[in-house]
Amino acid sequence: MAFVDGGYQGDEAQRAAFEASRITVTLVKRTDQVVKGFIVLPQRWVVERTLGGINRARRLSKDFEATINAALAWLQLALAFLIMRRLATPKIQQD
Repeated sequence: MAFVDGGYQGDEAQRAAFEASRITVTLVKRTDQVVKGFIVLPQRWVVERTLGGINRARRLSKDFEATINAALAWLQLALAFLIMRRLATPKIQQD
């Protein structure tokens, strides 16, 4: 399942995503009527944070691997470090 914004609404985008890799497209609509500035949508925020964390892995952005398996291994390693960093960060409780 993929969460997309209004730019991907319509049958053509949904059909193409499903035919390419069996992805079901779910449109995330804005809840506000008057848009003033940038507003984070919850489902998209998770994806954007993950992609931002992957982009911090310098090897993934500067070096290109010879095989798909090597690239996948480096991607999984970068995601493992991202998860460890999130788990190691102490949670601050506010009363």
